[in-house]
Parts: sequence; structure tokens; C-alpha cells
Amino acid sequence: MGLRAGDLRHPGAEEVNADGLTASELIAIDVHTHAEVSRDGRSSLSPELLGASADYFKAHGHRQPAIDETAAYYRERRMAAVVFTVDAEHATGHPRIANEEIAEDCAKHPETLIPFASIDPHKGRAGVREARRLVEAYGVRGFKFHPSIQGFAPDDRLAYPMYEAIEELGAVALFHTGQTGIGARVRGGGGIRLKYSNPMLVDDVAVDFPDLRIILAHPSFPWQDEALAVATHKEHVHIDLSGWSPKYFPPQLIRYANSLLQDKVLFGSDYPVLTPDRWLADFAALEIKDTVRPKILKENAARLLLRENP
Repeated sequence: MGLRAGDLRHPGAEEVNADGLTASELIAIDVHTHAEVSRDGRSSLSPELLGASADYFKAHGHRQPAIDETAAYYRERRMAAVVFTVDAEHATGHPRIANEEIAEDCAKHPETLIPFASIDPHKGRAGVREARRLVEAYGVRGFKFHPSIQGFAPDDRLAYPMYEAIEELGAVALFHTGQTGIGARVRGGGGIRLKYSNPMLVDDVAVDFPDLRIILAHPSFPWQDEALAVATHKEHVHIDLSGWSPKYFPPQLIRYANSLLQDKVLFGSDYPVLTPDRWLADFAALEIKDTVRPKILKENAARLLLRENP
């Protein structure tokens, strides 16, 4: 059985309760980390696509940590982390890392790791059945979508049965938005179409599934204003700040994080290609209000991810 709401604890700390209070000893909750390698050493994406990502992030030579290593890394820093892979079998032909494997490995570290899953929307009813099973039997708390890599528009009705199940289960839908380093400068971008990751395409999803809790991942270059508009307008849409060093955040993102969206912006790193150590060091230099900083680093994520299902 995987992590459930209320299971995330730290020694000597408060338990998470239905109101979204997280363990008091945690410094931060990183809502965006990747499981890049399976137990048998297989990568989550092809070497070509992963190599392009390493070029983009200038992260050649970065380790692809196993989940146990990820847990040790975050435990040492007194942080919790959301962990997921990307299932893009339909578009890439590359076999995914099993969601069950990730959930089982995360369940060995319930004080530190929060399992998400990824299911290619092209899997239809079989994918919906899998989503239900992963939440009910494995404690999965959310689902990662990467529309550009998976080759679908978020507002495509093919994904709607999946959204319906995620909403009913009280889980979270996390959408990659904006440009991606995966496939960057590869011939034809590796077949990856950036247009699918315009956050405005998630607006219809937020309308048609009004109780679905949504995270727009990353500063959404070149559609930052669209992301801010959707998150401001739709009750359950949040933004995570992963994939960019905070020193490169556009000014309007910082302004909204300090004001209208202070309860809906979340710390995320993109570990292992961007580490929380680097992210937090650069975040410390931003002009973020003292009252807002703990919301971004921990409190907003605790309320979103660790409460009981509605």
C-alpha cells in the first residue's frame, strides 16, 4: 500500500490532518521530481531524448538516482518530494517505467516521498482502470501529463475519461506547460510539438472538471501570462515553479506569486536535472514576502496534496 493522505510524517512532527497541515519538521515539499531509471536500469525515455534534456539543462553527467537514493537525498534535507515518470509509449514507442514499481518504492519512504503516476491518455479505458487501481491499491496521489511528449492536446476529449476518474478519486492532475528541454535541438525536436503545452489548453479541462485539482508545471515560457490568467481565474488551478532557476523567473510571475496567487504557487525543482539545493539558493535571493515564502515552499503543497479526498 502506498502513501495516503495523513501518512506523511517526520519524527517528532505533527501528523498531516484533513485540514492540510503538514509535518512541522519539514522544510519544504518539492512537487516535481522525476524517476528516470527503473529497478533494472532502464531509462524512462530514449537516450536521444534524455541526452537533449541534459544538453538543455547543462546537466551532463548528472546521476539517474534510484528512488531509494532520491529518498535519502530529500530526507537529509528534511524535505518531501513528489515522484513520477512519464508514460509516452504511444508517441515514442519507448516502454515506460511501471507506475506500480514507483509507488511501491515510494511506499518504503512514506515520511519523504509522495507517489504520482503517469498514464498515456491514448490507453483509453485500460488507462482509466489503471488510474483507479493505482489510487485505491497503491496510494498514488496524482498523475503527471506531458502533452508535448505524449502527443495530445489537454482539451482533447480522448483524455476526458481519465480526468473524470482522477477528479472522482480526489487525485491531482499535473500538466507540463511551456517549452521542454526534452527533444531540444534534436532533428525535428524528436517529434515533440510544443503547441500541446500551452496552458490555455488546460482552461477547458478546469471548466469541464471544476473539482479537479490541477497543477500547471513550470514557468510556462512563452505562455507565462496565459498560465497566470488560468490560475487566477480557475479555483483549483495551481502553478509549480520547477525547471527554472528562480533568478530567471519573469517579473509578472514573481508579482503574482507575491499577491493574487500566493496560495496557489508551489515549490518544484525538476530533480535530478535541477537540484533543490540550487533552486532554493536562488529563491532565497528573490524579493518574496516573508509571509508568502513558507506558503510557496511547503504550506500550499501540503494543503493540495496531503488532505483527505473531498
